[in-house]
This record gives sequence, C-alpha cells and structure tokens, in this order.
Amino acid sequence: MYSSSPADAPLVREPLHAPVAHLVRGGVVEGIHYGSVVVLGADGRVRFRLGDIEAAFYPRSALKPVQAVAMLRAGLPLDGELLSLAAASHSGEERHLAGTRRILELAGLAEDDLRNVPDMPFDPVVRDAWVREGRMPSRLAQNCSGKHAAMLWTAKLNGWSLDDYLDPAHPLQRKIAATVEDLTGRPAARVTVDGCGAPLFAISLHGLARALARITTAAPGTPEARVADAMREHAEMASGTGRDVAALMRAVPGLLAKDGFEGVQVAALPDGTAIAVKIADGANRARIPVAAAALARAGVDPALLTEFAGEPLLGGGEPVGSVRPVRALDPDPAPARA
Repeated sequence: MYSSSPADAPLVREPLHAPVAHLVRGGVVEGIHYGSVVVLGADGRVRFRLGDIEAAFYPRSALKPVQAVAMLRAGLPLDGELLSLAAASHSGEERHLAGTRRILELAGLAEDDLRNVPDMPFDPVVRDAWVREGRMPSRLAQNCSGKHAAMLWTAKLNGWSLDDYLDPAHPLQRKIAATVEDLTGRPAARVTVDGCGAPLFAISLHGLARALARITTAAPGTPEARVADAMREHAEMASGTGRDVAALMRAVPGLLAKDGFEGVQVAALPDGTAIAVKIADGANRARIPVAAAALARAGVDPALLTEFAGEPLLGGGEPVGSVRPVRALDPDPAPARA
C-alpha cells in the first residue's frame, strides 16, 4: 500500500540521464542520445535500470491508457475500437475522425463541444492530403480528439459540467488524478497542461511502467483489462496505419504499448513484465530502438524485434550507419521468451 502524502510524490529535479543510444556513422560514434530505461519483472521488481527512473517527468500521451481506465471507472460505456480511440494518439485518418464523431454522437454532443486544440492530422501523408485539399486544422483531426470526446461523454454521464472539463479541479480530472496515483503507486509531483489542453501529470518512469503492468495483469472485465484488450485488438485505432507502436503490438504476442511525445515509450506483457523509456532530448529516432532493446533485455525473443532496430543513417543515399542502443541494453543470457 502506498501513502498518498505529497512527500511520496516523485522528486522534481534535473533527471540524471545516462547514454542509452549511439548514433554511429561509418564506424564512428557521431552522437549520443541520453535517457532513462526501466525493466520490471513479472513480480513487479526492477530487473534493470539505466539513468534516472525515479525523477518526476511528463509521460505525455503514454499516460492515455491510464486516463482511459479512469473514465471507465467513472462509467464510460466504451469497448472495442472506440475505447482504443479514447486511449489514442491517432494519425488523423478518416476512421479516426469517424470514430470520434461516433463517440460524440453517442454522447449527444458535437465537435464544437471539444476543447482540444485544432490541428492538422499527425500522419504526414494524411496531412499533406489535407493541405492539397485546402482543409484547415480541426479539433477532430488533432491526435487526442478521441480522448477528449470520451472525456466529454464521461462528464455528461456523471452530470458534471462540460465547458470546463479540462480544468484540473473538475471532478473528471480529479478522478483521473486519483487513478494515476492508484496505478503508478505514487501521487503526481506536478500538474501542468499537455499539448492538447488536458491536464498532464508528472510521475516517474518507474511509476509509468508499474501502471501499464497493472493494466495488463488486471482481471478480465475490469476497466484495466478492457483498455488493454481494446488497444491490443485495435492497435491501429490507438495509433494509425504504419505507426511503429501498432507494429510492435502485432509483432510481440500479448504486448500492450503506448508512445508519447518527447521520446516516451511504455510497454507491458500479460504477465506484468514491463518496460518504460524516456529519451532525454525527445528524439523519436532513438525511442523505438531503445524500447526494442529494453524488451529484449526483459526476455522477449529478439527475433520478434528485428524490424524495430531503427532506420539506417544515409550517406549519399546509401546506409552508412544506425542508431544503436548502448551495450548495457544487450539481452541477458537467459533464454528468450515470445
């Protein structure tokens, strides 16, 4: 049992990050990505750590599965692809927009009720098509619109006010804060505003991994299990076509994974084995190779992870190097698992 006193929140400090990946060009280390990595065993214990896993940091969209659990606990009646969309950082494809409209319709609400920031689609191909067609930024296209539609429906179901549903003092956001504390094991150190306008909670990397492990090991039918099932079954609804996080869930049986801006990645298996990664400079090119290395370090069969080694570095249009996780992330000699 964890105390909820403020003293137990993660410390707000400059994180003591360590090298997690090398940028190697022509056999020479051209650059170094710093960050932090944690691997939890199925028993919840830390099996591997690199950098600073206890300092307060912002998990960004990697926290969306936890927010979705909070909404289900508050009575949100979603499952399947629409629940996956409620936990999504979606690409802005037409199916994502249609799904968000459907959530709003079920709630008896409209796009104008959303309070997220208007934006263009996240996927570059979809965004380029919007530009060619002269379409403008919209709240539906913004990658968090499914979460915001679900927040609105949750608020309406409970008789809570709608105009201020993003206020940290709103009953919905207090419910989410309580769920963050419950699943991570510690209260948030700070609350600020995420890019979409929703409250964002500062937790530890260790707490993020613990939260996803709690979600993947929950009993069938619980809010946690419903979120895990929806995201795994509808991985492209939680992300998009061609997104690496969806490919990672397809490649590793039973894996639940969620990415976040500024180089955040979390993933967990059904037995509670979990990893979490933060790339200090927010570089997306290091996020997935380091996460894949952490999963191999956790015991996932490296053969399942070969496509996540990272894009090659080009010189004159030809591969001349790559982003390589540091040697400390090499897998243990223990037998690999699926």
